Amino acid sequence: MQVLFATSNKHKVLEANVVGKRFGVEFKQLKMSYPEVRDNSVSKVALEGVKYVYSKVRKPVVVEDSGLFVKALNNFPGSFSRYVFDSIGIQGILDLMYARKNRQAYFLSTIAFHDGKVLKAFEGRVDGLISRKPSGSSGFGFDPIFIPKGSKKTFAEDAVFKSKVSHRVKSVEMFCKWFK
Repeated sequence: MQVLFATSNKHKVLEANVVGKRFGVEFKQLKMSYPEVRDNSVSKVALEGVKYVYSKVRKPVVVEDSGLFVKALNNFPGSFSRYVFDSIGIQGILDLMYARKNRQAYFLSTIAFHDGKVLKAFEGRVDGLISRKPSGSSGFGFDPIFIPKGSKKTFAEDAVFKSKVSHRVKSVEMFCKWFK
């Protein structure tokens, strides 16, 4: 079973296909831009995005939105993570966290699906900590500074662990179980 995945980020599709393979679901990248609403909710961003994409392609499609939520920064950058990453990057977050003792954070992912009849969202979350310095070379985005609960390594240092516990893995698993 194949589903379009509207994103410009090939890494998201690769991660989704690792999970999808276990369920007989294949995600095919659809490189199509869509207006991204500005909202604090990653679910709302994904749902609005998938509605727009479906209106253009008229085929079953998913859109994923995710964010890094840092507790000491009042859950900043949250759903604005991509913009913050492009603007101040990893070092900017580390600078904001410099004197902070509370380093708790979580990644949140929402996969939104639309097929013309059903509009549904699936949310995955992974808790962890913000490291003191970047470490590792795999992954993307804020992976080099996020240490998931149950590990001493960042997502960028341990791609195998990330592939089992990440926020995106969880949301994609929920979608695949439902879709199948």
